[in-house]
Amino acid sequence: MGDACQACLTRVPHATVIATIMCCLGVGVFCGTMYRGSALSILMFDEVFHFRLIFMEALQMIFIVGSACMAALGFMLLCLGCLTTGATRQKVYRAWRARVGGRISCAVFMIITYIFTLIWLILLGFLVITTFLFTIFWKLCSKPKNIDLSTCIDFTQFDFMFPSSVKQEDMKICEAHKMKVFCKDYVEKAEFMFILAMVSCLLVILSLVHYLMCLSANYAHIRDHGKFQELQELQYLTNPDLHASKDRF
Repeated sequence: MGDACQACLTRVPHATVIATIMCCLGVGVFCGTMYRGSALSILMFDEVFHFRLIFMEALQMIFIVGSACMAALGFMLLCLGCLTTGATRQKVYRAWRARVGGRISCAVFMIITYIFTLIWLILLGFLVITTFLFTIFWKLCSKPKNIDLSTCIDFTQFDFMFPSSVKQEDMKICEAHKMKVFCKDYVEKAEFMFILAMVSCLLVILSLVHYLMCLSANYAHIRDHGKFQELQELQYLTNPDLHASKDRF
């Protein structure tokens, strides 16, 4: 029982399993927080500044589809890791054609993973800027003069960032109800969502780097498997007793 358990454990790609857990956890948190954060942003701009961010609704669907693609990639890489680990590798990649196919598969997945890493790095940059903007919004809400409504939160100096359809009076937040809606209902919650999304994005990038290391190691293992097999056959030819002792056990 103990030998069977140990043999089973040698077939498990532990590094790829860890990367898959990190990837699934990061993608799940990212998808949920970005969907919620974008929804809050849409409502905030609609109710406070009276214009609608149409592209944000499309981004919500992109987040869902992208998360599904990342999950599928993670499980495919896990399956590839299982095929290139331990005794499974020796059985699957025994033939020359199988080894060539395995090396091509690893190379293709390395390219795909590298592209996804660049995409997630771009997403991280976008999230850093978005989180920074919402942190500025929250700092404006936290000013004592804005809390006691003695002054307004004025965005008229940034009117070039708003669509031309937005009125000047809509860029000023003065009323108590409008201040509460902007600060408490949207900015505070959205900032927290974007911070979590940024942390989860870092986790996904770390998992993708981990995948690249695993794929590089698997590529080397498949490439060198043929050499090890030839060396082993050469040892059997020069020392028949070694082959007989192997068959005995």
